[in-house]
Amino acid sequence: MVLEKATFGMGCFWHSEEIFRRIPGVVDTAVGFMGGIKENPTYKEVCSGKTGHAEVVEVIYNSEKISYREMLDIFWKNIDPTVKNMQGPDVGTQYRTIILFHSEEQGALAIKSKNELEKSGKYRRPIVTQIVPASTFWRAEEYHQRYFEKNGGSCRA
Repeated sequence: MVLEKATFGMGCFWHSEEIFRRIPGVVDTAVGFMGGIKENPTYKEVCSGKTGHAEVVEVIYNSEKISYREMLDIFWKNIDPTVKNMQGPDVGTQYRTIILFHSEEQGALAIKSKNELEKSGKYRRPIVTQIVPASTFWRAEEYHQRYFEKNGGSCRA
């Protein structure tokens, strides 16, 4: 088994984690924050919009069962990449769409997939999803981990 890591910001991290947990080949997930300036931020601090972090899901997957390219396809199919700083009812910089790559290869694949999507004509507006190198992953408080699993599949924020 070859384990690799992928990190995505897709709006609310509860939904993002639930999407990836169901994918064959995914070994583990965790939700947290990445891309900001505050070390070890709390959920409340990130929600203030002052830390610069995005809510993200960190996915550990078996690359012998699912490729990074397939992970990217799942990401793109589950977001609106043309909306800045929001997804669904969630608004704020912490809900921006972002791909945080862990290697040069992941970065190149992410950029290629974005360019292909832009050229496809699927969207009338420009794609605003960020693609940046991964930084420190700050794990969110335990009550956020596997939130839907713990709360019967619903949001009770």
